[in-house]
Amino acid sequence: MSKLKLALPKGRMYDEVVAVLAEAGLKLTANGRNYRPLLNDPEIEVKVLKPQNIPKLVELGSQDIAFSGFDWVAEQDAKVAELLDLKLDPVRIVAAVPKGKKDGIAARGGSGGQSDNAPPLRVASEYERLTRQFLEKRGLNYVFIKSYGATEVFVPEDADMIVDNMASGQTLRANGLEVFEELLPSSTRMIANLQAMQDPAKSRKISDLVMVVKSVLDGRAKLLVEMNVPEDKLEELIPILPCMKSPTIAKLYGGGGYALKAAVDRDKVRELIPRLKEKGASDILVFGLKKVIA
Repeated sequence: MSKLKLALPKGRMYDEVVAVLAEAGLKLTANGRNYRPLLNDPEIEVKVLKPQNIPKLVELGSQDIAFSGFDWVAEQDAKVAELLDLKLDPVRIVAAVPKGKKDGIAARGGSGGQSDNAPPLRVASEYERLTRQFLEKRGLNYVFIKSYGATEVFVPEDADMIVDNMASGQTLRANGLEVFEELLPSSTRMIANLQAMQDPAKSRKISDLVMVVKSVLDGRAKLLVEMNVPEDKLEELIPILPCMKSPTIAKLYGGGGYALKAAVDRDKVRELIPRLKEKGASDILVFGLKKVIA
C-alpha cells in the first residue's frame, strides 16, 4: 500500500485534533518549519492545510483522509465520505444583522425584496455558496461581498448582513449584531476520498484510524463505575445502571454479595451515584477511561 495521506486543519481545530491523535497513540513531531509533521506510523503521511482547502483536496484524491469542519464540506459541496463526527469545535453558521434591523430585513424577502425601491442588501461572508443559497431561498435582493476573516467588523458601514460561524455568540453581541437565521450546525468531522474507501488496503487503514479516534472520544464521554452490592439488592439495582450493554458481575470473596462494573455516560454519573447508594451499593469507585471500543 502507498502511504495514506492525512490532512490536518491549520488554525483553531489543530490542537484539539492533535490531542485526540496523541491519546490514540499517534504522536506528531514537528519537521522543521514546514507543514509536514512526522507521525509515529510509517504508513501515514501528514500535511497541515488551511481548513478551507481540505474538503476539495480530499474529493480530488490528493489527500486520502482528513479532519475538516463540516461548514467547509457544505460550502464546497465536496463529494467525500463522512466517517465520524468528533463533535469538536462546535459552531453554527448564521446570518447576522445589526440589533433592531431583523424585522425590517425579513420584510424585504419574497417578491417585496425585488419590487420595492430599497437598495440591495450588502452581505459579507467567507461562505459564498451557502450565503447565496440562503439569500435566494429567502427571495432577498443582495450584493455579495467576499470576506477573508473578521467578517463581523463589516457591519454597519460596509455590509447590512453577514454570514459567519458562531460559537457562543459573544463576538456578535460585542459588535452589536443579532442572529437573523441559522443556516447549519458544524463541527469537526473525519472525511475520506471516495476512491480511497474502495481501495482494500487504504480502506482497512482508514477504518483502523477511525476506530482508534472514536475509542478516544468514547473514552472521554464515559466513566467506569465499580461498586459492591448485597446479594438481595442486585436485581433491584441493575435496572437503574445505564451501562453500554450489560454490567460485569462477579461474586465477592466469602459470598458477601457481588461486585459490579459498568461504563456509564460521564454526564449521568453525578445523578447516578446517590441513587446507587440508596439502592444499597457500597465501596463505589469511579475511574476515567482512556479508550472505549464497543
